[in-house]
This record gives sequence, structure tokens and C-alpha cells, in this order.
Amino acid sequence: MSGTSVLYDAPGARAKRRNILYTVLFVVVFALAAWWVLATMAEKEQLASEKWSPFVTDGAVWTTYLLPGLGETLKAAALSIVIALPVGALLGIGRLSDHAWVRVPVGVVVEFFRSLPVLIMMVFASALYVQFSNVSSDLRPLYAVVTGLVLYNSSVIAEIVRAGILTLPNGQTDAAKAIGMRKGQTMSYVLLPQAVTAMLPALVSQLVVIVKDTAIGGAVLGFSELLSQNRTITANYGANTIATLVVIALMYIALNFALTSFAGWLERRLRRGKKSTGAVLGAGEPHLSQGPGHTMDGGVS
Repeated sequence: MSGTSVLYDAPGARAKRRNILYTVLFVVVFALAAWWVLATMAEKEQLASEKWSPFVTDGAVWTTYLLPGLGETLKAAALSIVIALPVGALLGIGRLSDHAWVRVPVGVVVEFFRSLPVLIMMVFASALYVQFSNVSSDLRPLYAVVTGLVLYNSSVIAEIVRAGILTLPNGQTDAAKAIGMRKGQTMSYVLLPQAVTAMLPALVSQLVVIVKDTAIGGAVLGFSELLSQNRTITANYGANTIATLVVIALMYIALNFALTSFAGWLERRLRRGKKSTGAVLGAGEPHLSQGPGHTMDGGVS
């Protein structure tokens, strides 16, 4: 069997030389851009040791600002994920219902909240919680951030779930009907377990969006998440805004890398489990689209 990929023709000699030239040019341009950025930072004294030393020598920067901010980010993201995932799954299944009185209202809800900027929903939720005297001002920003993230991301997750289920072969539903399974049983025991693997990449991307969007609450609602600590650190430790933002960016990268790495490990484990049990994964790698909803034979009532 040939080792050449079937997705594209193997490059010839001229194409290989052209690719090497493009690679060299890109590396040169990237190196020049990096040199220009570092030179500009050095000229503005942004690379001076006193700008960066607080993050190495002063543990209070971490214990007082960065780690508590990271904790608030994780708290808001975790609450949003825990609520948005099941709500989004229910909405996605509802969009596949055979009954119009279920499918149409669910579709309206999904399209409505999916079309609104998450910032508007956070601000609206904050203004709404002001009307409730039993919600303290300390918890109001957290509640508003979580509400906005849940409303928006559950609608997006609903589309991911719907598209993931629709990628499965129709024979899965037909086989379930042949052995007498009801619609709810078909969805719960046949379609959803197989669609999880197909949905994982898109779901993980949306979870990363949830983690990053917590910063909107810090910028607008005064929520004390990770990025908002930049202002406090800059005020207390001098004009080291760039150094602070670089450290915070690295923390976000590490957090999201850990999330995607765990999801990749989970996806590989699920695929191995399905192969060992002979479960059908679908024809090839499914492509998740988010087009308009439509009914399928295996929808739920």
C-alpha cells in the first residue's frame, strides 16, 4: 500500500522548492517582526527587570491577585459549563422532535439567544438582579456573568448536539425501531452515546470560549476574574501593564491547553471503547454544521 496521502497529490520537485522558499520567508518575516516588537519594548523600558520581578520575587502578587482571580474565572466557567451542557443538550434534542409544538418554540429560543451578543445578556442580567434585594452586590457580577454565558452557550451547544446526532447513519434509528425501542430510548441509548465522540471537538471549542468570555464580566461588570486583576496589579506595582498582561495570557493559555488536552484524551478513550465494542461511529469523520434545524425520524416526542 502506498504511503502517499489520498487527500492531495504529492508535491513535485518544483513544489517542494517553492514550499521551502515560503517557509524560509515566513521564518525571516516572523523573526524580523519579533525583533521589532522586542526592540520597541526595550526602547520603552518594558523589558526592564523591575517590570517583571514582582512576578518572580513577590509572592503576594500571586496569592493576593492572580490566583484569586484565576479562582473566580474557574468558578464562573465551571458553573456556566455545568448548567449550559445539560440545558444545551435538552434544547438540541428538542429541535429534533417530531412535534412542531416542541420543535418550533425550542428553535425560536435557540436562535434568539444565539443571535444576541453575550455582553448584552450579561448587562441585562446584572440590571435584572439589581431588582432583587436578596441578591447581594458581591454576588451580582458572578450571577450576571454565569447567566449570560449559560443563555448564549447553551444555544450554541444545542446546535452542536443537533448536528452531531444528525451525522449518524439513519440505519442506527432504523435498527432501534426494529427491536422495538421507543423514541426516547433510541435517543438515550443509541444516538446520543455515539454522537458524543463526534461532538467532542466542537464542544471543547465552546468550553474554551466560555472560559475566555468570563473576562467580559471583569471588563464591564466589575467581576474580579483573572484579567481584571491587571488593573489592580498595575496600580500597586507601577507601570508594568505589558508584563502583567503577558503573565495573565500565559495563564489563560495553560488553562485552555489543559482543557483541550483532557478532552483529546477523553475522545481517544471513547473511540477505543467504541471500537472494542463494535459501535458504529458514523461514515468517516463527521462534519458538524449549524444550519437550520429539521426533523429526523429518530427525534423525541
